[in-house]
Amino acid sequence: MAKFYALGNYTAQGFSGFCKDPKSDRSKAAQVAADAVGAKLVSYTGLRGAYDFFVVFEGSFEQAAAIKVATEASGSLCNITICEEININNVAEHAAKIAKAYKGPGQ
Repeated sequence: MAKFYALGNYTAQGFSGFCKDPKSDRSKAAQVAADAVGAKLVSYTGLRGAYDFFVVFEGSFEQAAAIKVATEASGSLCNITICEEININNVAEHAAKIAKAYKGPGQ
């Protein structure tokens, strides 16, 4: 399973929900979303800064995308950015092979 990192924001509707229920445990909601598609929630963290939350989960990209689509469609979340964990050295090895063979326009 791949590991994904999601950063996102609450909408005004989401913040309104917190005002109604300030003890709302959003990690449980994240768990429900992950479980619904067979992904594994690793952690949920609230943030101060440009993003309101950070979620780590394991699964497929399709599962990650489905979580993004469904939770943003709820109207409570927005700006969810999904990043996938990679091995940068493996990427560099592939890039080195391409760099030896690839010729840009006019070269």
